[in-house]
Amino acid sequence: MPQIQQLPAHIADLIAAGEVVERPASVCKELLENALDAGASAVSVELEHGGMTYLRVTDNGCGIAPEQLPTAFLRHATSKLRRAEDLAAIGTLGFRGEALAAIAAVSRLDIFSRVRGADSGASLHLEGGVPGEVTAAGCPEGTTICVRDLFYNTPARRKFLKTDRAEGAACAAAALRCALGRPDVSVRCIRDGEEVFFSPGDNKLDSCVYSLLGRELAKTLLPCEGEVDGVRVHGFISSPSAGRGSRAQQHFFCNGRWIRSAALQAALEQAYRNTLLVGRFPACVLYV
Repeated sequence: MPQIQQLPAHIADLIAAGEVVERPASVCKELLENALDAGASAVSVELEHGGMTYLRVTDNGCGIAPEQLPTAFLRHATSKLRRAEDLAAIGTLGFRGEALAAIAAVSRLDIFSRVRGADSGASLHLEGGVPGEVTAAGCPEGTTICVRDLFYNTPARRKFLKTDRAEGAACAAAALRCALGRPDVSVRCIRDGEEVFFSPGDNKLDSCVYSLLGRELAKTLLPCEGEVDGVRVHGFISSPSAGRGSRAQQHFFCNGRWIRSAALQAALEQAYRNTLLVGRFPACVLYV
């Protein structure tokens, strides 16, 4: 009969990484959400070769103290929960403390961070989740995380990734959804040296939608707002004459987080019943 044994820490980390990090877009999303939770007002995302060889997220948030840098990459290490009761009142995008540990386990990662008001920052290099020494570094206030050679130590996962073009598009889409959810934060995305999008971060929903989704779509959108039983919905929906060929431009957000919702999708399309041709779909950017 096989003996029951506890998995070694590095194998457990690789398994956890498989649950959190499916592709470069997962890394992009997790790092962006951490930047937003850190109180950043400006975030930039840079990627090369679909994010598989290089992905960097830079923010001007609160930063991480030098002595806490190694702790940030331990599993279930988080600044967002203290008590079990906190689970019922989560107001952040992330809270489990899995993301950084999972990303570091399957990549070569460098982090540079400086706490607001500090004279200097600190840096840390991790190889396959194994941290080096924390060293002093000159860097701006906030945090920069560079992820290189994703899945270099798990080649089986790397085999299932798509082309650089497809993975890069998925990263840009993940960054765009984060930017749409936070019109008060300026987000810039650069892919292979070219700017994909830039949001102004002026907390104006119309200018955020215009800069991220483009002029052609923005000019077909109509403002809407409503509230029932304490649930408020506001944002933009497309005019009936501007039906689209797919649901790709239907964006739903709940408390600032992008979500997929068959119920919201069905409710939206029910409102357009008998006003759109068969096979045409409304566009929207709706916040619940």
